[in-house]
Amino acid sequence: MFDPIAQSVTYQKLRLDAPVTVTVKRLDQIHPQISGNKFFKLKYNFQEAQQQGFKKVLTFGGAYSNHIAATAYAAHLFGFASVGMIRGEELKDKTLNPTLATAQQLGMQLHFVSREQYRQKDQPEYLAALKQHYPEHYLIPEGGTNTLAIQGCKEILAAEDRHNYDMICCAVGTGGTISGLIEASAAHQSVLGFSALKGDFLKSEVEQWTTKKNWKITDAYCCGGYAKTTPALLQFMHSFEAEHRIPLEQVYTAKMMYGLMDLIQQNYFPQGSRILVIHTGGLQGRHRDEYLS
Repeated sequence: MFDPIAQSVTYQKLRLDAPVTVTVKRLDQIHPQISGNKFFKLKYNFQEAQQQGFKKVLTFGGAYSNHIAATAYAAHLFGFASVGMIRGEELKDKTLNPTLATAQQLGMQLHFVSREQYRQKDQPEYLAALKQHYPEHYLIPEGGTNTLAIQGCKEILAAEDRHNYDMICCAVGTGGTISGLIEASAAHQSVLGFSALKGDFLKSEVEQWTTKKNWKITDAYCCGGYAKTTPALLQFMHSFEAEHRIPLEQVYTAKMMYGLMDLIQQNYFPQGSRILVIHTGGLQGRHRDEYLS
């Protein structure tokens, strides 16, 4: 279902004056809409929905969610109806932003729920009630993270990736992508995640999916929390794009690159380290004009 639409993934080595090498795996080039890690997270979820005979999917996300955008497009492409439970009841009377407007145009029904109700999205009682209300819908968790997503994200690393690099770096949101990378990593490799959110709760999330110990997540570059930015981050993002011709977005990938470059300057990595950076896509998030002004 997914593989035939994937484009070939390219690798781009950064020109750096540093004692390490940095190569970017451009998952953002996989597909213009089902971008980056979302391609891998949704792949087996949609296959499972199809195998179980579902014709509709339901999922969760915020107003600028890459997952909502990718799920809406995938559902449209593969003939599924879709429902998005959107965090923020106050948004229902406002003009839709580009992310939600596009999702709606692709046929996704948007249901805005209070932030209090949204926090229940993982509670068994809430999910049971939701399944009763939407019995014909296959439920996909927020960010797409579940066992099937981990299975898909393990496929991000090719055999040569496990052989040619010492360190794997990626942005972290719900923990699904990094969990798949950790599970697929070789014995000699370490995995470093740059959290887009403030707090260390993601550590316990990832520990649900892997028993390996070769990984770490830092929130030192989250710029205050999810979807928050600083002038320094935005300046870095534009400078990086101008120099390396790799597009970033301010919610995930810019924070990861910002943190990585700072750590390189601090000589955090052993000399000669071969670092592979996973570009997780999500470039639709650049539509947030207030970030880019």
